[in-house]
Amino acid sequence: MCRDRLSQISSPLALMTISPKQWLKLSSWELELENTAFATDNRWSNHDMDPTPLHLRTWSSWSYVSYWFSDASNIAVWEVASSMLAIGLSWRQALPAIVVAYCITAVPILLTGTIGTRLRVPFSVLSRSSFGFWFSYFPVITRGIIAMSWFGIQTYNGSECIYQMLKAIWPSVAHVPNHIPASSNTTSVGMMCYVLYWLLQFPFMLLSPQKIRYLFMAKGVIVPFAWLAMVIWAFIKVPPSVGLFAQHATVQGSDLSWAWLTALNSALSLYCGYAVNIADFTRYATHERAQYSQAIIIPVAFTLCSFAGLAVTSAGIVLYGSALWDPLQLINQWDNRAAAFFASFAFLLTTIGTNISANALVAANDLTVCLPKYINIRRGQVICALVGGWAFCPWEVLAKASGFLSFLSGYTIFIGPFVGIMIADYWLIHRGQIDVPAMYQVDGRYRYTYGVNWRALATLVICIAPAMPGLVHSIDPSINVGGIHNLFAIGWIFGFWSAFIVYSVLSTLFPARGTYVERAVLPDDVIPPSASCDSRDEDVEKFDKGNVTLETVLGHRGFQE
Repeated sequence: MCRDRLSQISSPLALMTISPKQWLKLSSWELELENTAFATDNRWSNHDMDPTPLHLRTWSSWSYVSYWFSDASNIAVWEVASSMLAIGLSWRQALPAIVVAYCITAVPILLTGTIGTRLRVPFSVLSRSSFGFWFSYFPVITRGIIAMSWFGIQTYNGSECIYQMLKAIWPSVAHVPNHIPASSNTTSVGMMCYVLYWLLQFPFMLLSPQKIRYLFMAKGVIVPFAWLAMVIWAFIKVPPSVGLFAQHATVQGSDLSWAWLTALNSALSLYCGYAVNIADFTRYATHERAQYSQAIIIPVAFTLCSFAGLAVTSAGIVLYGSALWDPLQLINQWDNRAAAFFASFAFLLTTIGTNISANALVAANDLTVCLPKYINIRRGQVICALVGGWAFCPWEVLAKASGFLSFLSGYTIFIGPFVGIMIADYWLIHRGQIDVPAMYQVDGRYRYTYGVNWRALATLVICIAPAMPGLVHSIDPSINVGGIHNLFAIGWIFGFWSAFIVYSVLSTLFPARGTYVERAVLPDDVIPPSASCDSRDEDVEKFDKGNVTLETVLGHRGFQE
């Protein structure tokens, strides 16, 4: 009985038992009601939202090493590093910006990751302790929309990998006639490649977070060798003394300083967003120390992979006369079809892994908290695949909506303050003393004022407003906002530190005393992992039926304010 309660209960085959007439009934889509020691009913939680039980804590230190090597070796990391050369920096300025950015990135990820290993809850639940039960939906929905949008864009990038692979096998693919109107901003071959990639990616989205780590392990081994081969090719074709080391910055003075800060913020914005939702993955750690490896592997892996992008792009400038910062455009120039195929396959593999970890799983966790009665992680990923992959129409966005892409790139002005508030609340204000069961209670201690922590709301208004003119200018450069637009160039750094300080000051001057507890109330205190299934079921059953109070089960103070 214990295992049934803690295991996934909605398999893809379960829907086949529903008759056609029942498909339109909302009740047919309800997840099986599970007994839970955390929420009053399945309107507020389900199996995937509940704290991670002991038998699902399977991510070791090597899991996180392979996870980050997997994510570091993706097209976006390559493009961000290569684009630094395109804005006028040389590798001598670009590489320090990269090293500093990813060293900074590792710190908030480690801090919020540690919270996940201690509380064992996803970001969507964790945010309730700092934002309030109802206001927490704002950062959750914001992050979910961004994740689904990027899912569509990354899927389109993956379709370009498919195109290069097919062209390497059958060069005639490049000459297939187009039967789709030009106004559609895609071609027959392009749509074929998009469908193929979407279908190839979809089965991986049905894997649980415990099993998907094996994909990251495989990707973390295969892809770095492909990148190393490309670096060797670049150094053979164009010796560093002629290519990489011979290049100099094309900007000077204050322009050079702002270009460097822009490069720094670009690298920060790429993965500092993970600091918000890394708890979605560290909650599965075998123990708290397992995720400490992130502090080392993030700066090392991302610096090495970024250097590969710099080295190969520099060779491309000499060979092809322009900075081809998109690696697939570089591969398109190759005459060696075998090399083009295997390089494209490496980027295909890395795109699948990154799209699932950085976008699909993130969006799924966020959708789960919105409708836990109907959506779990698997269904959430299916919704993300449909909405982000098709309703979003990424080929249209990439062709027309440059302003929307600027907005997606500028979302760090929101993410920075989110992270600053969460870190300040847990580490400084509450000093790690969080009541986990209360985060699942609508009227629990984290309700604050009508479900809103006004300190977090005020912090967001104060810290996001100064960077908004810069965001508007990035979307439409014709709008002159004066020198304040430069603040947008350091959007994440400004947002994080200003939010950390403002929230800490407000919470110290106006403490939410009802949210403080004498000591942390953790999931294992409710259902100790060492307890037998029978005893754990008995405790939960008593709590569900109201025969015993949570205060009695825990031996701690209750939820009342």
